[in-house]
Amino acid sequence: MALLEVNDLHTSFFTPAGEVRAVNGVSFSLERGKVLGIVGESGSGKSVTAYSIMQILANTGKIVGGSIKYNGQELVNAGEKVMKTIRGNKISIIFQDPMTSLNPTYTIGHQLVEAITLHTQRNRKEAWDRAVEMLRLVNVNEPEKRMKQYPYEHSGGMRQRVMIAMALACEPDILIADEPTTALDVTIQAQILELMRDLQKELGMAIIMITHDLGVVAQMCDEVIVMYAGSICEQGTADEIFYNPKHEYTKGLMRSIPTADTAGTKLKPISGTPIDLLNLPKGCPFAPRCDNAMKICLHERCETMTINADHQAACWMNVKAAMEKEDQAASENGEGGDIR
Repeated sequence: MALLEVNDLHTSFFTPAGEVRAVNGVSFSLERGKVLGIVGESGSGKSVTAYSIMQILANTGKIVGGSIKYNGQELVNAGEKVMKTIRGNKISIIFQDPMTSLNPTYTIGHQLVEAITLHTQRNRKEAWDRAVEMLRLVNVNEPEKRMKQYPYEHSGGMRQRVMIAMALACEPDILIADEPTTALDVTIQAQILELMRDLQKELGMAIIMITHDLGVVAQMCDEVIVMYAGSICEQGTADEIFYNPKHEYTKGLMRSIPTADTAGTKLKPISGTPIDLLNLPKGCPFAPRCDNAMKICLHERCETMTINADHQAACWMNVKAAMEKEDQAASENGEGGDIR
C-alpha cells in the first residue's frame, strides 16, 4: 500500500471575483523511501497541492473534491483534531522562505523546543536535547550556542538547516519541501540538497520536492509530476520525463534549461503568459501558448495517455502520433484518422 494516495483532488479559493480553481483533479501516490518531484511555473498549483495535503489553506481556500489518504487513513474532512496528530508527527513541511517561517522575536532553541513538545510526549529538557541533536544532524556548528541565538543572527543557509531540523525532529514519514532552496545561492543550495539526500537515505522517509528548478529535480527525484494550470499534464520516472518528454509544456521547460550545448545561444522561453484560473478554457490549458496546438486542443481536453509503464501524459500530440503510426502500419487501402 502506498504511503500517501491523492485521488482526483480539487482545491479552490473563493474570492469576490469568483472561484479560483487552483487544483483540478490531481492524482498521484507516494511510496515509502521515494522522492517525488512536483514541477511547474508559478501559479501551476504545486504549493496549493502541498497545502491541501497538510490542510493549511488560507481562509478562502477549500478542498471541494477528491481524496487524500495517508497510510489508508482519509484526511479530507478528518477534522482539525486528527490533522494535529498528522502534521509534524507523520507529515512535515519546509516552507520556501526560512526567514518568514521562523519567528524573529524568539530564539532558535525556543522554537525548536516548542515544536517538539507540541508534537511529542517529551518534556522540555528532553525536547532541548532532541533539538540540539537535530541541529547537529543537519550540520549546524556549535548547536548549543545556536539554540540561544535569534534567526537574524544566522545566514540564509543556516536558517534553512534549522527549518529542516524542525521538520525532522519528530521523525515524519513524509517530508514536503516547498522550494527549499529558492532563496539560497548556488553553493548553499547544493549543500542543502546533499543534506536532504543524506537524511532521506538515513531516515528512510519519503519526500515531496516542490520546485520550478529542473536541476533540483534531476538531482533529487525518483518520479516527477509536471503541473500546469492546476492539473497534471505529465508524470513518470525522472529518466522518462527528462529524456522522453511527451507533453508540449514539458518540452518547453526542457528547452529553457541552459546546457553546455546551448552556450552562446539564446534560450527559447515559453511564449505567452499563464492562463486565468478564474476562467479555465474548455480545451488544453496550455494550448494558447503551444506552438503545435491543433483545433481540438482549443476545444477539448485530452485524456491522460499511457506512454509506457513508467510514463503518462495528457497531450493530443501523442494521440496524433499514435494514429499516424497506426496508419503507417495499416494496409495501403487503410484510412487513418485526423484529429487536426
